[in-house]
Amino acid sequence: MDAHSRGRADDIDPADQWVLNPQTGTYELRLDQSPAQSSPSANPAGAPTVPGSRAPEGHRTDAPGRGQAQAPVPGQRSRRARGGDDGAHSPSAGRRKRKPGASRKKKVLMWTGGSLALLMTAGGVGAYVVYQRLEGNLNTIDVGDAGTGGFKKDEAINILVLGTDKRTGTGNTSYGDRNSKGHADTSILFHVSKDRSNATALSIPRDLLTDIPDCKTAEGQAIPGTRNTKFNESLGVDGRNPGCTMETVTELTGIEIDHFMMADFNAVKTLSTAVGGVEVCLAKPINDKDSKLNLPAGKHKVKGEEALAFVRTRKSVGFGSDLSRIELQQQFLSSMIREMKSSETLTSPTKMWDLANAATKALTVDKGIGSIKKLQELGMEMSKVNPKNITFATVPVDDNADRSAVVLKEEKARQLFAMIRNDVSLTEVEQKEKAGRKKTPGPLDGPRAEASDVRVAVYNGGGPTGSAQKTLTWLQGKQVNKSSNESNAPEQATTTLEYGPNQADQARALADLMGLPATALKPKAADSVGTEPMKLVLGKDFDEPGVPLPGGKTKAPEGIQKVEADKQLCAK
Repeated sequence: MDAHSRGRADDIDPADQWVLNPQTGTYELRLDQSPAQSSPSANPAGAPTVPGSRAPEGHRTDAPGRGQAQAPVPGQRSRRARGGDDGAHSPSAGRRKRKPGASRKKKVLMWTGGSLALLMTAGGVGAYVVYQRLEGNLNTIDVGDAGTGGFKKDEAINILVLGTDKRTGTGNTSYGDRNSKGHADTSILFHVSKDRSNATALSIPRDLLTDIPDCKTAEGQAIPGTRNTKFNESLGVDGRNPGCTMETVTELTGIEIDHFMMADFNAVKTLSTAVGGVEVCLAKPINDKDSKLNLPAGKHKVKGEEALAFVRTRKSVGFGSDLSRIELQQQFLSSMIREMKSSETLTSPTKMWDLANAATKALTVDKGIGSIKKLQELGMEMSKVNPKNITFATVPVDDNADRSAVVLKEEKARQLFAMIRNDVSLTEVEQKEKAGRKKTPGPLDGPRAEASDVRVAVYNGGGPTGSAQKTLTWLQGKQVNKSSNESNAPEQATTTLEYGPNQADQARALADLMGLPATALKPKAADSVGTEPMKLVLGKDFDEPGVPLPGGKTKAPEGIQKVEADKQLCAK
């Protein structure tokens, strides 16, 4: 960003905020500085240059003849002396007092990898590089009415990250179908929670059979949808653009997408190189002739062509399917997150410039975030998430009949989609109580009854037609055999569970099973005795059994593939 966008005087350059730390002998970034005098200085021999940068504010040169060496400053060049500046500085000019929040702003940088790195790169570029040059790198696509129209700082954020199989770029035509128009080869729905405490990166298999809805091109041309089609055909087929893929994801998951970001093969090569390599781990040696990956077992740092080979490998790992490749890609992205959050990256202006430049060149986005300013705002929001609370997961699927594609594991997939839709974390996010306060016990606190002891009568008071019978069948499959279908009840907005004081343990058990929020539990008067079964009325907020209601806490479905970004796994 420039000085105006920071609310600063117009003579402050981003590179002018590097200040010598006499304790370490190196230069450090100081943000939130007011303009100060400058002195002429020269770029030391061998210092890397950041395009458009000037010498850091506060760079002192002692009087001629002292022969003292100057510490190298990344990206500096000679500055023009201002009128009346004789080159002398006050004793305080060399070091600035750090203002509150400066350290945090310095760390609002890049923390995710592959095409996900594009999200965060903009979070720190303003402090290191010239705004206008990066602005010119960006490519945008008009997706018309697709998406929500823009993310909001006080709401959850949903970004669709697309990696295409388009073979553009030097050295990429030898990979597979060189004439590909760019299908949705890698698709990740990246959800950041409303409170920014956690994020979920949900991979959607390219071979998933789903319905692709009707969509339109930016020029308004109608593109008819198709049923029971592989997901990757939502992009690049019949003129479909990323807006069509966004609408397909919403149709599949019920989750509204705010924006998309798209990259091709070159993104993996250039970003992995810019960060200095991404550490990966192999439990066994791999020599894959298709992807051209040849590595022994153990840990390796991959970049460039080798990084691309790693994320393209599938036949030599797992079951040799696209699902195995997804796991490799998640391992790679998790490692990229850790690399970008490391001090080696955050304190290196050269790496930061290389990443910012490479990412913006590799990036294609919708017009809603088609500027460095908008990307920076998005990056600021996403940088608030701690990597330990970022979970990679994959849509639960099974092979179809002839094993040519995959289909949803309906119950588990719907439950997972609902968790994301309702902003429920897949990680165990630590919630600290305010100092000096004790948690007040709520209706969900206390012992649970066995499922076989739960007695409940089910009514439909606003859910989809047939919900009561569907829920009864589902509950009995969960060993809640003392349940019954009592048909319809007066319509109500939310689902409720009414129970007697001696049925509280049953109510908690049922709430756990169905993902009911505490607000759904309605205890009867303390002097009443629960001789009748509990009364469960399914309201308009009810979707289907097994899908948690808004506000309801539930665990991730058993058996889904997921990994947390701060943990390293070795590919098998």
